[in-house]
Amino acid sequence: MFDLRYWFDASHYTSGGPVIILAGGETDGEDRLPYLQDGILAQLAQATNGVGVVLEHRYYGNSVPTPDLSTKNLRFLTTDQALADTAYFAQNVVFPGLEDHNLTAGTTPYIVYGGSYAGGFVAFLRTLYPGIFWGAISSSGVTEAVYNFWQYYEPVRQFGPPDCISVIQIVTNVVDSVLLNKTGSVADLKAVFGMSNITYNDDFASVLSYPLEYWQDRNWDPAVNSPEFMTFCNKVTNTSLVYPSTSSRKSSVESLLALAGYKNASSSLVTSMLNYIGFIDASWVTPCTKGGETLDECFSTHNQSSYTPDSLSQTWRLWPYQYCTQWGYLIGGSGVPKNQLPLVSRTIDVEYNSIICRDAFNITTPPDTEAINKYGGFDIKYPRLALIGGQADPWRPATPLADSAPNRTSTTSEPVILIEGAVHHWDENGLFPNETTATLPPPPVKKAQQQEAVFVKQWLEEWKSSHVSLR
Repeated sequence: MFDLRYWFDASHYTSGGPVIILAGGETDGEDRLPYLQDGILAQLAQATNGVGVVLEHRYYGNSVPTPDLSTKNLRFLTTDQALADTAYFAQNVVFPGLEDHNLTAGTTPYIVYGGSYAGGFVAFLRTLYPGIFWGAISSSGVTEAVYNFWQYYEPVRQFGPPDCISVIQIVTNVVDSVLLNKTGSVADLKAVFGMSNITYNDDFASVLSYPLEYWQDRNWDPAVNSPEFMTFCNKVTNTSLVYPSTSSRKSSVESLLALAGYKNASSSLVTSMLNYIGFIDASWVTPCTKGGETLDECFSTHNQSSYTPDSLSQTWRLWPYQYCTQWGYLIGGSGVPKNQLPLVSRTIDVEYNSIICRDAFNITTPPDTEAINKYGGFDIKYPRLALIGGQADPWRPATPLADSAPNRTSTTSEPVILIEGAVHHWDENGLFPNETTATLPPPPVKKAQQQEAVFVKQWLEEWKSSHVSLR
């Protein structure tokens, strides 16, 4: 037995109201507390006179059942066992100050909400424990485990600024022309990016992909939004040289472009690649070397000794253990169709992304994705299971709202909401009433949140109708 940490707010509760759990997912539960204060959890608790709860996932935050995070002791970190934890909580919890109320599942309706991994998690809760959880809202919920998840970058390609996406594809093609097709010198390529001293080609290519990670960090909420993706795009599409220090590399860039098939490249394309080089240098390369480290020390995935520490402080081990054993999601460029230019190098492949699995956990076989997909994958559906998605979410290709997933019709019982322009579980954030404006939250987000409150209240009316004899 071990303790799961949780937080709750009963300030909106009146007798007969629901318990609404926000699943903590793959992070310290404290990171989810804003949602209990002004996010979707607070909104739903207020709309339904319910108790709002943030429940921490086993092994994250302070909910750790073992003395360290060694591979042996991580064997209890499975999605199945974490699902069972949540079911046990709902069946046994007694909230301090509410001891005179029986708020356990069966006598009280339980609604669960989760975003991302936690979104898939709550969808599984609804299908696996339908007698415990009356309804679930799966936001950006990844329900399909995918081993080689190259599709992560597809929404970026589809919804990113076209001129910026074109520059990224061309630069990546130039890099792969050298690294894979041997059209030029690898040493010259690394030198033009200021990374002559990085040992491994795949590590080098990985650094060039870092700006793409900013796409997921975009949010409508200014307090948590990262503007870095658009900052990057604005710089690489600028027709003027943003980083004067790269001007000396112009001839080298022209040569690399020509060798990759872009002969007589326009001056704007040359400038764009120089600005890409400057952004990488200013954001990562120079900070690394100025900090007194080598490029390998900063960026190498091949440093086996770095994976050895396994004390409780090494929380980086947790989610990798989960994706190495069950979920997959090895994100790279190797799976992109041959007739399509990737956004990240094809050298970032399954083998490269599996280094952490081998060196940190001695896992040399693919993850057991069937342990996840047995719950329904793309096809998952159940009464009172809502599916919320972001149109531009890079994780949407692993959700039931993927382009490749079956078409769905939204109903009160099984709502489907695709939020226009949204990225990753944008409905989860909220603002205090005095912070809202005509444009914040954006109308599509505000509408989605209002719809969630409406259908949850309708679900609770169903509960009352079907549990009259228990009252």
